[in-house]
Amino acid sequence: MLSVIIPTRDCERALVRTLAALVPGAAAGLVSDVLVADSGSQDQTVAAADHAGCTVLTGAGPLGARLKAAAGLARSPWLLFLRPGAVLEPSWSAEVRLLVELGRGQAAATFRNAAPSQGGLREIGALVAAVFGRRPRPHQGLLIAKDLYQRTGGHSESTADPETEYLRRLGRRQIRALSTAVHYFD
Repeated sequence: MLSVIIPTRDCERALVRTLAALVPGAAAGLVSDVLVADSGSQDQTVAAADHAGCTVLTGAGPLGARLKAAAGLARSPWLLFLRPGAVLEPSWSAEVRLLVELGRGQAAATFRNAAPSQGGLREIGALVAAVFGRRPRPHQGLLIAKDLYQRTGGHSESTADPETEYLRRLGRRQIRALSTAVHYFD
């Protein structure tokens, strides 16, 4: 159902956190494969990914090229791009399954930023701003139908920040905001 794509470089600890958060989705049959697009890690990033059963793609090319190559090798009709250190809330798999089952290949979504509890009206204001006021950011992940990804050209291979550029190109109207939060740890 879903292929997860994670670009890496020297981020073993962050990657392990992200992979651990994916276990509920794998156990539920939602995650078909995890592709790690590494750009020459010198630490144990590749070993950790290999030990977890990920498909590891290594290459020194630009980030956009690595993301696009991994998407091309993905086995599933849905792609989930995550940065290492992104930790999804445990309820993520139920919400994503619903979107995937109802999306019919036309959907894209990002997870909500996990905000520290501020209480009351401040927390409500932060949630409203997250849903309506801000453009999605790469650390929020991107869930997208593979067909839509291909039709829109995927990540650019020639820009310095292909993740932000691709989210901008998709536009806020085409990207749903999921209620599940993502916590980001460097």
